[in-house]
Amino acid sequence: MSASSRPQNEVPLAGADCQSQFQRLSQKMLDISGDRGVLKDVIREGAGDLVTPDASVLVKYSGYLEHMDKPFDSNCFRKTPRLMKLGEDITLWGMELGLLSMRKGELARFLFKPTYAYGALGCPPLIPPNATVLFEIELLDFLDSAESDKFCALTAALLLLHRRLVPAEEQHLVEATKLLILLNLSLVYLKLHRPSTALRYGEQALVIDQKNAKALFRCGQACVLLTDYEQARDFLVRAQKEQPFNHDINNELKKLASYYRDYMDREKEMCHRMFASRENGSTVGEH
Repeated sequence: MSASSRPQNEVPLAGADCQSQFQRLSQKMLDISGDRGVLKDVIREGAGDLVTPDASVLVKYSGYLEHMDKPFDSNCFRKTPRLMKLGEDITLWGMELGLLSMRKGELARFLFKPTYAYGALGCPPLIPPNATVLFEIELLDFLDSAESDKFCALTAALLLLHRRLVPAEEQHLVEATKLLILLNLSLVYLKLHRPSTALRYGEQALVIDQKNAKALFRCGQACVLLTDYEQARDFLVRAQKEQPFNHDINNELKKLASYYRDYMDREKEMCHRMFASRENGSTVGEH
């Protein structure tokens, strides 16, 4: 386990020389399983509701064996972590219990005893028998069970519609259904803070209906998160044209104006510092 994985300001305990590294860590950790099989230490607090059973989670994690600097398992090297459903995609009982104790944005360290990890047999060749493991987990976001089921159903439905061959007279019904699914998927990915994917689904919706106010609004929101303010304004102005009195669209345009103002102020300040630095350099050169 790396030095960064160790608690800060760790105070040596009596008999610490006889204790292992994980034993020392465990002294300050919270028992969340009731039998000290799953211990937790919060590194950064989260906010909002706790993860719900059967939710789908977006997490970054790294797993360590004692006395090892490099993780035996980690998804932190992936550009985009995939959405994982509790009870299906997560196989460690300890990780599932740990996630149920977390809130969005939280970063925590967990110790899992063998019963809650890889058991008496371990997982050769990486995990030895009866191994206690340490995991650092960051909960980026999650969908509750209802939202998660809706997301999975939407994705499956869209795939089926793409594959299905329909008579020409029914094509307009299929396109209307695809439009609703694309709009909902765009919204889900906005909630997951995946603006690039949200934008892609929004743009696919606009291929079906180029004047759809919801699709234009979703694309505008995604571009705001991507800090592409000019493109965001284009989408939002087009959405406003379709629905001039829509409260959400008008509010998003106000937010965009504020973001753009702050952005321009920062750009001006940076340019000012750059030119000031050059002028100072020229003055020094003259002497």
